[in-house]
Amino acid sequence: MAVNADFQGRTYPPSGPYAVDAAALAAFAAAVGTTDPVHTDADAARAAGYRDVIAPPTFAVTIAQQCDRQLVEDPEAGIDFSRVVHGEQRFVHHRPITAGDEVLGTLTVDSVRAAGGHSMVTTRTELATSAGEALCTAISTIVVRGGE
Repeated sequence: MAVNADFQGRTYPPSGPYAVDAAALAAFAAAVGTTDPVHTDADAARAAGYRDVIAPPTFAVTIAQQCDRQLVEDPEAGIDFSRVVHGEQRFVHHRPITAGDEVLGTLTVDSVRAAGGHSMVTTRTELATSAGEALCTAISTIVVRGGE
């Protein structure tokens, strides 16, 4: 089954909220090898002008991919996850994701196109606090490999 091109332009309802805590940020910082104390030490983060520890920039993908689940699990989308390869990821940060944030994500399918027998699906997830403050725009392209 091919990816349903009619999904281009579809926006899903906001998902979440996703709670951001200091322990998750510290674990992510360790996983990506960042040593900047603003990601692990609240005093250092406050000294740098933040209210608490902040997420490394790529942490946004952990929330955006949870939002992407809406599309991937939608049976009408025609996405066989066993055939998915992550093609590209970009971020536009509006302010750092911070411990204590409650994040909502709104997923939009920006494009669905065929390329060499495969489907290229580009999504945009707008991450914001539950109060509506913009945090990050995460843009992702997945490749859904065609049949054998």
